[in-house]
Amino acid sequence: MDKIFFIIACFLAQFIIGQQAFHNFGNIQIHDQGKIGFHTNLTNDGTFDQNSGLAGFYSTTDELTISGDNKPVFHDMEIDVVNDLFLEVAVGITNFQEFINGRVQTPRDRRIVSLDYVNDTPYLGENNDRYVDGYASITGILDFTFPIGDDYRLRPMKVDSQIATNTSKGAYFFENPNTPNFFPSSFDTNNFGNSLFGVSSFEFWDLDSSIETRVTLTWDDNSNIPTLVDDLENLRVVGWDKNLNQWVNLGNTAILGDLNNGEITSEVILPDNYTVLTFGTSSSILDGDLQVFTAVSPNGDGLNDTFTIQGISKFPDNELSIFNRWGVEVYNKKEYDNSWAGISEGRATIAKDEELPVGTYFYILKINGQKDRSGYLYINR
Repeated sequence: MDKIFFIIACFLAQFIIGQQAFHNFGNIQIHDQGKIGFHTNLTNDGTFDQNSGLAGFYSTTDELTISGDNKPVFHDMEIDVVNDLFLEVAVGITNFQEFINGRVQTPRDRRIVSLDYVNDTPYLGENNDRYVDGYASITGILDFTFPIGDDYRLRPMKVDSQIATNTSKGAYFFENPNTPNFFPSSFDTNNFGNSLFGVSSFEFWDLDSSIETRVTLTWDDNSNIPTLVDDLENLRVVGWDKNLNQWVNLGNTAILGDLNNGEITSEVILPDNYTVLTFGTSSSILDGDLQVFTAVSPNGDGLNDTFTIQGISKFPDNELSIFNRWGVEVYNKKEYDNSWAGISEGRATIAKDEELPVGTYFYILKINGQKDRSGYLYINR
């Protein structure tokens, strides 16, 4: 798209123009079919969020910055800033966004500052040189792929449509989770649950949302997936559990690609239960170990109709307890035999023998002579 001349259509009292910044103190608006091109920094301390038309940011030599006390919200936005557009305040887009040159950089230590895709705003032009380097958010009703990356690599993260009904936010970090730069604590890749055999030390994602979703992570040859698995069927999405303070298995419901490039989709998870996400490795039963399938969909289709723990028959001296999100026990059984179909049977349950609602639950599996196993499961009907 051709560059746009810088057009001013406001009262002088509303802004100051200098060599360094366009500074809005008043109430300005881009009207329908209007176009404005910023070849300098934008500082917004007034109202600039009722826009139609197009706002473009352009520079072939310098970086540009959007700052101020108030969030600007644009209808259409294009970014052609060779040395990157830096956000010091959140910026919203409501219709369409295009990457032409450069990245959009947001401060990773201030998650409130992000590039916000509102009303399922689409985008195009992203590649390894053009993406959001930091946090982006989505609000809408459709599936969404975050155009995020780090260190000159685009590493998208995909989520299901339901997550967008509440604003959800994500970022990618090409750094070792054992020594993260923007989190108050580390994520020990040697500390993981019983169903895992290893966790990546090369990268991770942050996904913030209070709505359950499946999440799809992507990898390239810098992810070093061959150091984790030889067979992609053993690759897993893993998350750092905030309550257990360890990595847990979040599943592998779909996988595409090869060891150098591809994507993997988790089971349904509640993102806010996990501080960060990355890749891990698991496998089917090895030497008597167990594999827990944490998705339960008791709808009679023969797939995941019951809570299944593969290999549990080898450990008959077991006890399974399941709790809802308020800590109420909804199911308890000794000598569990993969028969639970989401029916409330716990001693403390108010209404026994009723179908439990869709949502996330917590299980504890005790096996005589072994360390207790625990984690989350999800009921979907």
